[in-house]
Amino acid sequence: MLNGNVIAVTSGKGGVGKSTVAINLALTLANSGKEVALIDLDVYGNSVPKILNITSKPKTMNNKIIPVGYENIKVMSMGFLTKGNDPIIWRGPMAGKMVDHFLDEVIWGKVDYAILDMPPGTGDISLDLHNKLPNLNEIIVTTPHPNAVHVAERAGLMAKETNHTILGVVENMSYFTPSLGTEKYFLFGKDGGQALATNLNTELLAQIPICYTQIDEQPPLLINDSPTLLEAYQSLSDKISRKLPVTQKNLS
Repeated sequence: MLNGNVIAVTSGKGGVGKSTVAINLALTLANSGKEVALIDLDVYGNSVPKILNITSKPKTMNNKIIPVGYENIKVMSMGFLTKGNDPIIWRGPMAGKMVDHFLDEVIWGKVDYAILDMPPGTGDISLDLHNKLPNLNEIIVTTPHPNAVHVAERAGLMAKETNHTILGVVENMSYFTPSLGTEKYFLFGKDGGQALATNLNTELLAQIPICYTQIDEQPPLLINDSPTLLEAYQSLSDKISRKLPVTQKNLS
């Protein structure tokens, strides 16, 4: 059974880096000594195993699932249960049952923070989770682009309508700074995250830069690969820890 502070990382649309935000937040919290679970609830578009390059599969014990370990976090994803990159072709109720399994049938043990990588939008899985976890905390992820902000606002409004707590907004891909320079290039617009936070009456928690240099084969995604990302996510992690401190109840 899932316990601890539960944080849903959500977005209005795909492609804004929601999963990388969820993963890096989980890693940073764990690096500070917290017990962390990372649950990939994006059933149809799961990407956590690929991003983390996890090839092992979960085991079972007494008809319960043992989550996969990655560094010092516990991970569960639909991607562990499929063959290769086979698509998930299920209707909403079946996907909802899988979410129930991940929350209730996995041996999570003691957890201080459970980070949920949500599917984008306001579909069946999001609605089921809103009903199942009435005390959910949410982080809304967007890019600075006006279209992304416009769509992300719907996810925030859904959280408000279901009486969930919006911890704040994370603006991903905020800007690009060359490795040898200090000037910021706003490739996808500017101040979109702050505009979204203002519209939702919440806080802009972080502005995550694009860490790409000319010598990179691809932009680094994880804090382990980029000091700049590590600094940004450490600040985000500190804010979350202050907003949701680990209580004695969570430690029991």
